[in-house]
Amino acid sequence: MDAKFLKFFILISSIFFSSFAFTPQDNYLINCGSSTSTVVVDKRDFLGDSSNNASDYLSKGKSISLANPNPVSVSSVLYTTARLFTSASSYTFKIKNTGTHLVRLHFSPFVSNNYDLKNGDFTVMANGFSILSRFVANFTVVKEFFMMVEKVELEIMFTPSSDSNFAYVNAIEVFSVPQDFFVDAGGVALISPDGIQEFRQNISTLILETVHRINVGGSKLTPFNDSLWRTWIPDEDFLVLKSAAKVARTFDPPNYQPGGATRENAPDNVYMTAQQMNVANGSLNFLFNITWDFPVSREGDDTMHFVRLHFCDIVSVALNTLYFNIYINGIIAYKDVDLSALAFHELASPYYIDFVVKNTKDSGFERISIGPSDLSNTLRKNAILNGVEIMKVLDSVPLKRRPKKNSVWILVGSVLCGFFALSLAILTSLAILKCCKRKSKPKTKRPDSGGWTFLRVYGSSSRDTGSDGNALASPGPYGYYDLKIPFTDIKLATKDFDKNLIVGSGGFGMVYKGVLKDNILVAVKRGMPGSRQGLPEFHTEITVLSKIRHHHLVSLVGYCEEQSEMILVYEYMEKGTLRNHLYGSDLPPLSWNQRLEICIGAARGLHYLHTGSAQGIIHRDIKSTNILLDETYVAKVADFGLSKSGPCLNETHVSTGVKGSFGYLDPEYYRRQQLTDKSDVYSFGVVLFEVLCARPAIDPLLTRDQVNLAEWAMEWQKKGMIEQIVDPQLVGSIKPNSLKKFGETAEKCLADYGVDRPTMGDVLWNLEHAYQLQTNERPRERDDTGAPGVVTGVNLSRIGVDSVEGISDISTSRVFSQLITNEGR
Repeated sequence: MDAKFLKFFILISSIFFSSFAFTPQDNYLINCGSSTSTVVVDKRDFLGDSSNNASDYLSKGKSISLANPNPVSVSSVLYTTARLFTSASSYTFKIKNTGTHLVRLHFSPFVSNNYDLKNGDFTVMANGFSILSRFVANFTVVKEFFMMVEKVELEIMFTPSSDSNFAYVNAIEVFSVPQDFFVDAGGVALISPDGIQEFRQNISTLILETVHRINVGGSKLTPFNDSLWRTWIPDEDFLVLKSAAKVARTFDPPNYQPGGATRENAPDNVYMTAQQMNVANGSLNFLFNITWDFPVSREGDDTMHFVRLHFCDIVSVALNTLYFNIYINGIIAYKDVDLSALAFHELASPYYIDFVVKNTKDSGFERISIGPSDLSNTLRKNAILNGVEIMKVLDSVPLKRRPKKNSVWILVGSVLCGFFALSLAILTSLAILKCCKRKSKPKTKRPDSGGWTFLRVYGSSSRDTGSDGNALASPGPYGYYDLKIPFTDIKLATKDFDKNLIVGSGGFGMVYKGVLKDNILVAVKRGMPGSRQGLPEFHTEITVLSKIRHHHLVSLVGYCEEQSEMILVYEYMEKGTLRNHLYGSDLPPLSWNQRLEICIGAARGLHYLHTGSAQGIIHRDIKSTNILLDETYVAKVADFGLSKSGPCLNETHVSTGVKGSFGYLDPEYYRRQQLTDKSDVYSFGVVLFEVLCARPAIDPLLTRDQVNLAEWAMEWQKKGMIEQIVDPQLVGSIKPNSLKKFGETAEKCLADYGVDRPTMGDVLWNLEHAYQLQTNERPRERDDTGAPGVVTGVNLSRIGVDSVEGISDISTSRVFSQLITNEGR
C-alpha cells in the first residue's frame, strides 16, 4: 500500500471518529510560564499560568517565568516558555470527579536568564507521593502518570534537590479518565522469574508511570489521533527478528462490544493494524514466535511493571480458528488464547489483557512473545498482537475519605433523597395494591414448597401476582418493598465502602461486608462505579436470583442501580469460598466428611437449578470460588451472571458464545458452542477433583503433564490409583469404598461427550452414597426411574439441610417431586 495513501487514510479516519471523543469532567491544561492561552496542534487550549484565568492554580512559592530565546527550534508551542522554581512550589487543581486521573508533565530544557534548564535537579510530588525523584532532563521529555485521586484537590509540588538548585516545568495536563480504564480484577496475572502467580493488588490504586506505548504493526499516532491525547510509536525497532512478523491491517473500524475494550483504551488505528506470523503459503514451519524486547529501567529486585496487551482479530475469516500463546520474559503467561471467546464471539472486536511483571535487576528488557497454540488447525496456525503498553508501578495510593464537612452534607442530601424515593415507592405500592384488590378475586394461600419460592418483584407464579400478572409488592424479610435497596442504605451498611470491609474482588468489582437495618449481615458486590461493562451479567444475576430460592443457592437480598452504580447485595457467607479452604490460604484443612458434605450441598443446589423450572437454568461458571460456605460450612452456589436458560422441550441444547473459566470449561461446549446442563456437570467434576487433591484447576508452575488438573487426575483415576494424588492432609482418613465411589463420580462427570455424563441428580445420589460409605450409614435405594429414593439414617443437619427442606429434597420417591405438582409450585 502507498505510504502517502495510508497516512491520508489515518488522518481521515481520525477526523471521522473524533465525534466519539471522550470528554473528561476534570480537564486542566496549563502552559507554564506564559501569560496567554495557547492552542496546540490537537486543538486543545492550554491556559497560561500567569493569566488571570489560571493564576489561582499556582501557589505563592518562589518562581519566575522564562521564555525560550529560540522558539522556532522547539517541537511544540508549549515549549517556548517554562516556569522555574527556586523553592518548593505547587500547582493545586480542584477535583470534581474523584477516581483515576492522568497527569502529564512536559519538560523541554533551554537557556534563558542565565538559567540552563538542563541543570535542573528536582523532585515532583503528587498529593504527597513521589512521582519523580532527582529528575534531570537533557532533552525534551514528557512524563505521564496514572493515579487514583480520592481527594477534592490534586497538588503537584516541585521541590529543588538543594538550595542551590531549581525545578521547572513547561506544561501540565491533569484530566480524569474513564472509571473503567483500569479494572480491579483479582485474576490479573503476576509474571515473575519464579513463574505466574495471582496478583491481588488493586490496579486502580497504583501509581503507574508510562514507559512504552506501542502501535504494533502501525505507524506513529500523535495526540490528535487519540481520545486521551496519547502518543503511540511503531513497534519495528523493538522486534527481535523482523522477518518473523508480517503486518496485518484493515480499513474497517473495530467492532466494539459492551464489556470489551473502548476507544479510550486504545484508538481505532491501534486495533486496525497488527503483527502476525510471517508464514509463507503452504509452509508447515510454525515452530517460531514473534518477539519484542522493550528496554526498561531497573531500580532493585522488586521493580514491577504493568503490561497491557491489546488484541483485535483482523486476520481470521471465521470464528474459533485463531489460537495462540502469550509469553512474558520466557514464561507462558496465557496459553491457548481464543479471541473469539474472549471478545464476545465477534471478529475484529477489541480486547485487552493485563499482566503485572516482577523483574530482577539483571535484565534491562521486558520480553513479550506470541506464538501458535497446539489447538490451532495445522494449516491455520497464527498469532497476532495489536498494541503494547508498559507502565512502571511506582506506589499505591491509600483511598482517603473526603473532608468531614462535605461527607456530612453528602450524607444528609442522600438520606433526604432516599427518604423521598422510599416514600414515593410506598405510596405507589399502596395504590397498586388497592387497585389489585379491587380487580382480583380472593385467593387461597398455598403452602410454600420446601425447596424454593419465587420472590414477589419478579414473581411469575399465580400466587405472587394479581390477575393482570403484575407483582404484588409487600415488605420482604429485609424490610424493603421490593429488591431495590437505596444507595444511601448501602453506603451506610458499608461505611461508605470502607476499604477495611473488603472481603473479595472479581471481574465485576469489589465485595464488601456490610450490615443492613436490623443488623442483617450482607455481602455487597459493587461494580466499577460509572462502568456499564458488567451490565448484562448484572441484569442476569437479578433476573435469575429474583425468581429462585434454595437452601444451597446464595440468596439475593437486593440490588441498587442509582447514580450509575451497579450493586448486588447477597446474604453474607461467613466462611468464604470453597477454594480458600482447599489451598492458597492459612485456613485449617477440611476433613473428608466436611468435603463430602460440601460437595453434596453444592450438587443439591445445582440439581435444583437444572430442574426447578420447565427449561431449567445452566450456571455456566461452576468453580470452587463460586461455591461459598456459611458459618456452619453449608455450601451454596453463587455468581449467576453468566447463567442461561436451558433448552426448550423440543431442543437438545442452547447455541451461545462460549463463557466460563479456564480449566473448568466443558471441552464439548468449547468446540461446538452448544450449551447443555451437562456443561455444568463437567465443571463440577473438575471441582470434585479439586476437593480431593487440594490444588487449582490450572497450575502453570507444575510440570506439563500436571498443569491441567482434570487431565492429570483422570489419568490416575483410569489407572485405578486415585489414592496417589489425594490431598496429603486426607491420607489415611478416607475409606477405600468412599474414595472409589467419589473417584468414579468425578470420572463420569468429565466424560468427553455430554451424553455420556450423568445428570446432577445422579451425581448427587453417588456423592451421598460415598458419604454413607464413609460414615457407615445405611445405603439408600433408587427407584425404578433412577432418581434418589428414600434415605434413612443420614444426618441431614451435617449436610446443611433443615428438616423441611430435607424432606422436600431427598425424602420423596422422586427427587424434587414437588416440582411436577401444582401444589409444589
